[in-house]
Amino acid sequence: MSHLSQEIATQPECWRRAAALAASPDLPRPGERVAVIGCGTSYYMAMAYIALRERAGLGETDAWPASEFPAGRRYDRVVALSRSGTTTEVLDLLSRVGSPSVAITADPAAPIARVAGAVIACEFADEASVVQTRFATTALVLLRAHLGEDTAALPDAARRALAAPLPAAEQITFLGTGWTVGLAHEAALKLREAAGFWTESYPAMEYRHGPIAVAAPGRLVWIFGVPPAGLVDQIRATGAEVTTSPEDPLADLVRVHRLAESLAVERGLDPDHPRHLTRSVLLEQGNRGT
Repeated sequence: MSHLSQEIATQPECWRRAAALAASPDLPRPGERVAVIGCGTSYYMAMAYIALRERAGLGETDAWPASEFPAGRRYDRVVALSRSGTTTEVLDLLSRVGSPSVAITADPAAPIARVAGAVIACEFADEASVVQTRFATTALVLLRAHLGEDTAALPDAARRALAAPLPAAEQITFLGTGWTVGLAHEAALKLREAAGFWTESYPAMEYRHGPIAVAAPGRLVWIFGVPPAGLVDQIRATGAEVTTSPEDPLADLVRVHRLAESLAVERGLDPDHPRHLTRSVLLEQGNRGT
């Protein structure tokens, strides 16, 4: 059994434990202007969180890849998501940002603890697999609980997702609206990195503005949350299949995790060590971008 398979299966318990960390005084306060930074999977979780925070009316909130943070822009607080706590772009940014900062990480002894103003440790959600699953979703559950959401039912929803049937298709496009756009991007990334599978991802209504051209029999459109009115019928008219779930969209992402691991094994790939990837991106001086 792969590390990835085991880590996917432990998400319900990780989510339960995450809610207990939501009372941290270092997390954003109502009314603050907040930036949330990350790379890859962590950036997509940031996208989901910022949409939820703004929807809750708690303040202007932006998500940035750490390498694209706008120089000179001021925030009341910066939140960094980093499983390893060693990613070069994240460390560089935190070392020079002037705002109060907090890092959510799986390793509180990592270098990020020296450059962030505060650290919230989720050691119980750390992972041996290069492919992120439980750390990212656990961080998002923590942040959702801090927003005041009732997350008590999420672990059971994740357990149901661990037993739910998986679809089959030659190509999958993931769609989301609002906070689930970030989940759609993360879902597409999971299948690409773990299994080298052809996936795309878009805000749901943007899909109709061009990308629907790839829809065809044998292909699947996976929608997180409630689809916009009329979109499902338009997709089915192409011959493509559509899948949705009545569960919380984050639980539906667990199904994607399972599919990514399954496809990797089916294709003879190592689901714990995808091609060309490492657990953390460490860049040498002079190769760090702008």
